[in-house]
Amino acid sequence: MADLRYAGAAQLRAHYSNREVSPTEHVRSTLDLLERAQSELHAFTTVTADLALAQAAEAERLILAHGQEAWHGRPLLGVPVSVKDLTPTAGVRTTRGSLLCADWVPDRDAPAVARLRAAGAALLGKTTTSEFGWSAGTVNRVTGSVANPWDRTRSAGGSSGGAAAATAAGIGVAALGTDGAGSIRIPAAFCGVVGYKPTFGHVPYVPLSPEGLSHLGPLARDVATARLVAEVIAGPHPDDPLSVVRPPRRPAPDRVRVAWLRWPGETGGSAEVESIARDAAAELGDVVEVDLPFTDPYPHLVTILAAFDAGQRPEDDALSDPFRLRVVEHGRRLGAADLAHALTERQRLVQHVDALMERFDVLASPTAWIEPFAVDRWRPDTGADLDWLAWCRAAYPFNLTGQPAVSVPAGFTAAGLPVGLHLAGRRHEDDLVLDLAERIENARPWHQQYLGEDQW
Repeated sequence: MADLRYAGAAQLRAHYSNREVSPTEHVRSTLDLLERAQSELHAFTTVTADLALAQAAEAERLILAHGQEAWHGRPLLGVPVSVKDLTPTAGVRTTRGSLLCADWVPDRDAPAVARLRAAGAALLGKTTTSEFGWSAGTVNRVTGSVANPWDRTRSAGGSSGGAAAATAAGIGVAALGTDGAGSIRIPAAFCGVVGYKPTFGHVPYVPLSPEGLSHLGPLARDVATARLVAEVIAGPHPDDPLSVVRPPRRPAPDRVRVAWLRWPGETGGSAEVESIARDAAAELGDVVEVDLPFTDPYPHLVTILAAFDAGQRPEDDALSDPFRLRVVEHGRRLGAADLAHALTERQRLVQHVDALMERFDVLASPTAWIEPFAVDRWRPDTGADLDWLAWCRAAYPFNLTGQPAVSVPAGFTAAGLPVGLHLAGRRHEDDLVLDLAERIENARPWHQQYLGEDQW
């Protein structure tokens, strides 16, 4: 069988179509890899091997019976994917990374999962998340900490750490993640894969994201696969009244206006990481350095997150992650005026960024200014409890604004660890952001540097 561990969706389809490999063979090989790697990566909370093989067998039947027509309406036919354990899957345990939900088996798919199934994907299982996706390091009390495939003493990032680790290791072509403050893009940067957060509302988010921060999106090893998965799961759904129609695709112009954001207070970051990301951004053409046109919105992010987490029932506190519980307790001390102020400042942030986007097509920066930290940690430092996401400052502003953003591999440090370039565009101009990410990918094909075949 051809070695398709690192194939994208288009490559896999070509191999299936040419009968060089069958969906059943490829999914079985992927499940074997998952089993070998799981004890070191802890990327999965639940493996759905029987379901994946049944879906692969159906894909194989359709291809044998209908040839190319089998892909009509099924663009992910036979493609192995995973789903982050925050997102409900009918008949499959969904722990949400918490002892509070350790035995929950939903009776309905989230819309995005239902769309993956309808597109013909084979579901490998549920990938590990921090409790309710609260931290940018994937540590919880349900499974072990998720390790980075490039260095297993390091974190895969979070909270979609399991999704990123699995994708980087070749366990599935793509993964469905969630992103409330960087939870797709940070682990994508740490693990050297593409992580795409669509414009808020392009993909229905169920259970609802009442605070308006959480996005569903794909992680993949190439931009084309991420785009394909995003197109499959996008579109309005009645279970999410904030979901909208994704605009038709418009190609990026030949000449784009790129702003390299100068963030204050980054002296503690890695100059090597910033240099690698900055050099990658230069592949887009002329890049103008711009001072950040807004103050750090982190205090307002904390207020919004904590206020909505405060709805947790007190009787559930004993089973909660003790560090996340401190956020819950902070939320219980907040008043209505605190939340109103944070929401007002959020709208001011949107105004400031929209004004900047009148001058530029895309905003660029490192996805993270640091290399991956220790595997058993949920943050890189030991600061105050409520600063747990403060280091993700390139990511969380664009959850507050709802803009599309992507982390694309930019290169590797001298230590062999991946670096991500972060690109954010105007709301609803997702295809422009993805087109530019694809230019980076083509100019600097670091995404083709994979782990050795003897890793597991």
